[in-house]
Amino acid sequence: MERIEHILVVDDDARIRQMLLRYFEDEGYRVTTVANGAGARDCLGKSVVDIILLDLGLAGGEDGLALARDIRAQSDVPIIMLTGRDDVVDRIVGLEVGADDYIPKPFHLREVLARIRTVLRRRRPTGSPAGENEKTVLLFENWRLDIGRRQLLAADGTEVILTTGEFDMLALLAKQPGRVFARDMLMDLTRSRNLDAFDRTIDAQIARLRKKIERDPKRPSLIKSVRGVGYVFTGRT
Repeated sequence: MERIEHILVVDDDARIRQMLLRYFEDEGYRVTTVANGAGARDCLGKSVVDIILLDLGLAGGEDGLALARDIRAQSDVPIIMLTGRDDVVDRIVGLEVGADDYIPKPFHLREVLARIRTVLRRRRPTGSPAGENEKTVLLFENWRLDIGRRQLLAADGTEVILTTGEFDMLALLAKQPGRVFARDMLMDLTRSRNLDAFDRTIDAQIARLRKKIERDPKRPSLIKSVRGVGYVFTGRT
């Protein structure tokens, strides 16, 4: 039998926790709800979580950004931030700490469901049908990017953990070396939906990716900036 996907909801508002619990259980998901970082860590330590809905403005003590930063340092589990603060700076910081998406409150439950399905679909390993020409493994500059397994391996075989967004971004760029991608195109192709594609969301994603794959992130040799346009992959395959 196929495993039921597990959603962890972290929100200090009991009404929102209950609303999300009922809705997503009705949609066939397993749901755990907690009010704070301690509860989130306890859940993550005891069970497999497929995606986290995380309130940015947790009351008292640790806020959502700090919790997201701590989770991301240990895991690549997808994180969708829920927040009542519809501020561009908050969105950018959320992406910089590794969030996969950002939904302002108030929200429509069907929109949250659609976002969750999109992120989880992108996370699932995909096989390649017989005869398909697209490469499933890309080799460049001592790196091995396995598209089907969604893995990035260093020269010594060590796996480098990438978030969903980071992996999708690298795969898109590495499949077409030498092609210049505008920021709005990168947003459309990696997020599978229309967003307010302000430049710094993409810049934050690229900056995080460079820290993981470039020898010198300040002088990148794999993903280079094209001033006024976007980015191009220049790694040798």
